[in-house]
Amino acid sequence: MSLFRKRLNRPYIPDKREFGSCLKKILGFRPGNLKLYEIAFIHRSASFTLPNGKKVNNERLEYLGDAVLDAILSDYLFEKFPDANEGFLTKIRSRIVNRDILNQLAVSMGIDKILISNINSVHPTKNLYGDALEALIGSVFLDKGFKKTKKLFIRNVFNKYLDLKMIVNTDTDYKSLVFEWVQKNKSNLIFTYNEEYDFNLKKSVFSTTLIIDKEELGEGHGSSKKEAEQEAASQAWIRLKDNFGG
Repeated sequence: MSLFRKRLNRPYIPDKREFGSCLKKILGFRPGNLKLYEIAFIHRSASFTLPNGKKVNNERLEYLGDAVLDAILSDYLFEKFPDANEGFLTKIRSRIVNRDILNQLAVSMGIDKILISNINSVHPTKNLYGDALEALIGSVFLDKGFKKTKKLFIRNVFNKYLDLKMIVNTDTDYKSLVFEWVQKNKSNLIFTYNEEYDFNLKKSVFSTTLIIDKEELGEGHGSSKKEAEQEAASQAWIRLKDNFGG
């Protein structure tokens, strides 16, 4: 049963007792400002407008949470690997904040069960849950501060659902892998791009095709060119390994 119910001027109002209980299970503590957390679970597609004209959705919290998460991971990895150089730390942090990883974390936490969106069930929901996780981190930061937010993420999310050793030993930067292959084999690589407005998601989305030596090896889609490139590169890398041994 959904924790949210409809009301005339506010489409999604959580049952406070259920919502607070659900958040406590996710966070490990009872939050203070429930309205702040409610916003974290309202996707852009389910935005509503207040009487003063202000739109309500989780985008601003997502923006804040993205920056806070980067700071948390930078601090954590700096302490965890005291002898590592900047390149290594940056690479590991990038792997952790990979959209697929964040989406998996969000689903493991149960965020998918309380996220409100008007995205059709047959429509791709890529990044919905990872974005909501970042919005939730933004809410915790505003409610409890950086120290509490870091402790929450590391203890209740990072240590519980992620295998750091596996992340360190797994290279998921497919774009870099493809570039290395292209340089090694003296080939020519280009990306072609297309930008469209998705009225369902209510924002621009990008698609790209990865071409090596005039042959299309991968197609990707995402909310940014970088994201689309990674998806196209992942397809290209699989084909390169299958056809040429990587």
